Amino acid sequence: MAPSADSKQTPPVSPSAQCAVLLVEDDAALRGYLGSALGDAGFTVQLAHDRASALACMALPTAPAIVVLDLGLPPQPSTMREGLLTLHDTLRLQPATKVIVLTGQNETVAAQEAIRQGAFDFLTKPTAMAVVLQAVQRASLFAREDARMVLRGEARIAVTARLGDGLKEAGAQAEEQLLRRSLVAADYNVALTARNLGIAREHVYYYLNKYGIQRPD
Repeated sequence: MAPSADSKQTPPVSPSAQCAVLLVEDDAALRGYLGSALGDAGFTVQLAHDRASALACMALPTAPAIVVLDLGLPPQPSTMREGLLTLHDTLRLQPATKVIVLTGQNETVAAQEAIRQGAFDFLTKPTAMAVVLQAVQRASLFAREDARMVLRGEARIAVTARLGDGLKEAGAQAEEQLLRRSLVAADYNVALTARNLGIAREHVYYYLNKYGIQRPD
């Protein structure tokens, strides 16, 4: 899919990518079934089977707006480790992505951790295709609205902070997330990021160093 033609203010998820879904599932049969069903419903579907292949898709300029992510991925499919790492890395690369988590493991623990790390929705296996489709359609609606907000110079951010850490920790999380969203929107153009945030370029470099942020390869 072609990137947005607007080179001055590119939203985190380009309007042309709003119906793109990345399906991350190591079970080939289930991956094929879900991919075909989503395609039949009108979504453009990309497929990945592990964290590396998923992040390769998310690092592209045409990264999909929505990710359907199985938490049980190789090389440790019996644990949630790889799936949660994929969730974490996806949102660092593309903070506006709507990640729908699928799991057949401990539902309560998985849901708590996935939501804490920023998942948009949570579904338990086995899940009816109609339920998956509803979740993807809902995520698509939110992604489109997020893109429109960016074009108006707005960004919706979500922060998960421990109450005992106080306001400083929550403020730092919000600061980092806003910076990451602004960088993605500007295709990592520091001058444009500074202009959009209303700060000097030197301040952008300061925050890049503070949060260890680098342009994806």
